[in-house]
Amino acid sequence: MTSAGGAIRVVRFTGEQMRARLDDLARLRIAVFRAWPYLYEGSLEYERRYIARYVQARTGTIVVALDGETVVGASTALALDEEADYVRAPFVRAGMDTAEIFYFGESVLLPQYRGHGIGVKFFEEREAAARGFGYPLCCFCGVQRPDDHPMKPADYVPLDAFWGKRGYVKRPDLVASFSWRDIGDAAETPKPMIYWMKDLRA
Repeated sequence: MTSAGGAIRVVRFTGEQMRARLDDLARLRIAVFRAWPYLYEGSLEYERRYIARYVQARTGTIVVALDGETVVGASTALALDEEADYVRAPFVRAGMDTAEIFYFGESVLLPQYRGHGIGVKFFEEREAAARGFGYPLCCFCGVQRPDDHPMKPADYVPLDAFWGKRGYVKRPDLVASFSWRDIGDAAETPKPMIYWMKDLRA
């Protein structure tokens, strides 16, 4: 994809390389996650803390899409055993070895840059990071909203087909609970997050 500033670059950062981009990434997450299905009422302070974890983690990885020097998309990943207890919980309950799994945190991309292969590149780069760190399995999770939710757009198309095409299998038996504040709400509420997994050895 190209823009007025030239070709969009997708770059994988690790560790300290990410530190200079923290505020850009924080603002991007807030902007993109306000939309359905996340409806996320974020704050810059929280986002800075959240993203800083990837700088500090041994396996922390952020893949960034740049239009010139402007961050227009980002995708995060790190080893599941470096994640919080509530992220690991479904795998622990299932008796799975979290030391073999690489966790993809999220992908966020401004709407005008979608449909040009950047999302595919985000998966390829994170899978390459997982292999580079020696992890045979990778996973991510997506929020499960009620079908009759009043804020669901009439034209909404879930990403299930896209994820399936990338080789990921939905795991309804692996469900976590994440909490955040929805737009217009006064307090955080828990949401079910269903995992998808891929065996990188296949």
